[in-house]
Amino acid sequence: MTRISVIDDDISLDEPTLVEGFPGVGLVGKIATDHMIETHEMDHYANVHCDGLPRVAVYRDDNPTVTTPVRLYADEERDLVALRSDVPVNPSAATEVAGCLESWFAETAVFPIFLSGLGHEKGEEPPALYGIATGDGGEALDRADIGDPPEAGLVSGPTGAMLAEALQRDRDAVGLVVQSDPQFPDPEAARVLIREGIDPIAGTDTPTDGLVDQASEIREAKRAFAERMQKANEESTQAEPLKMFQ
Repeated sequence: MTRISVIDDDISLDEPTLVEGFPGVGLVGKIATDHMIETHEMDHYANVHCDGLPRVAVYRDDNPTVTTPVRLYADEERDLVALRSDVPVNPSAATEVAGCLESWFAETAVFPIFLSGLGHEKGEEPPALYGIATGDGGEALDRADIGDPPEAGLVSGPTGAMLAEALQRDRDAVGLVVQSDPQFPDPEAARVLIREGIDPIAGTDTPTDGLVDQASEIREAKRAFAERMQKANEESTQAEPLKMFQ
């Protein structure tokens, strides 16, 4: 079964920007996307039914309605969509999931912002951010003044598979890669993603003070999720350097 099931037909989108939040290194994509959904009070727009996603049902506190583990949230005013995932995706299913989502991307004419963490030991300096692109996505990176990669690398998992789909179809898209804690949830890196990457590209203004002020609470809330990912060895997405001669 492969479909995007829209549950709020009242929302109208016009070539929206999409922020992708599959979990990966430091859970940076998930933390950033969850924060944007909550801060902008985005509406639950659609459930994602893709072969390759875990067949589980998700429920929330004070709400008996179950949903899919991967969902789309929308902000009609900002023409913004966020992909929220409550499960890691097995690397073996990444291509299948990417192909499923690509169909909806094409139909809706979205401009995707893909998010990935690059494992990096924490230091005194703030996490570095750089951008990669397909199609004419590099123009968005230039407008946002996002730097080029300092070294060769690759992006794996569903995020890497979606970037590969965009490359194959010559779709305009960008990928944001941020240095992230390789072992624990990293709200600081997620904050850099939003302030220096997502907001300038999407034209949004997202308060991020809470990500810093509540960093310890966020880490604790996401820790169990990160442990499940490590135990299952199903890291959804990550960037890593290519250790080879060029």
